[in-house]
Amino acid sequence: MAAPKRPAPGRTRTPKPATRKPRGKAAEPAPMIEVRRIHRRDLNRVWEFLKISFHHVNLETVEYQRPRTKKRFVKTYDEEGVDQLVFEVGDQIVAYAECAHEVVGTDNWINEGYFERRKMRPLFVEELAVHPDWNGRGVGGFVLEQLHHLAKVRGLSHLVLEVAENNEHA
Repeated sequence: MAAPKRPAPGRTRTPKPATRKPRGKAAEPAPMIEVRRIHRRDLNRVWEFLKISFHHVNLETVEYQRPRTKKRFVKTYDEEGVDQLVFEVGDQIVAYAECAHEVVGTDNWINEGYFERRKMRPLFVEELAVHPDWNGRGVGGFVLEQLHHLAKVRGLSHLVLEVAENNEHA
């Protein structure tokens, strides 16, 4: 019996999942997620989205994680070196990401020297939220792909992301 073929180095081979079309119905196309920078007119809508997305996490981590205030969220919009991205399907926000090109503020756990000694140029993901109705559908992975692309465009080499221990969907 011959050994199975191995993929070339640097490539992986994954079997395609079997797909069955429902009888009598055409398969529904995957929704198109549009990515754009946040606008000032979006701030209230995104704030409400974040409250929904992090409701359970914030309830459980209130002792050691101070949830951000709306005032601080709105102030972030005007900060230099911070990108805020909205991910939408139609008029519904399905995800939000906020990242900084350098360490922002002094209230953080980040040791800048760690990255400098290793000649790493990270993009710091300050916030990544997926709407609860969209969990488990690949949206978070898509957001990370977009952030990785943004990092490359900005000449940065890594993503740095902190996740709360109890955030089961992250």
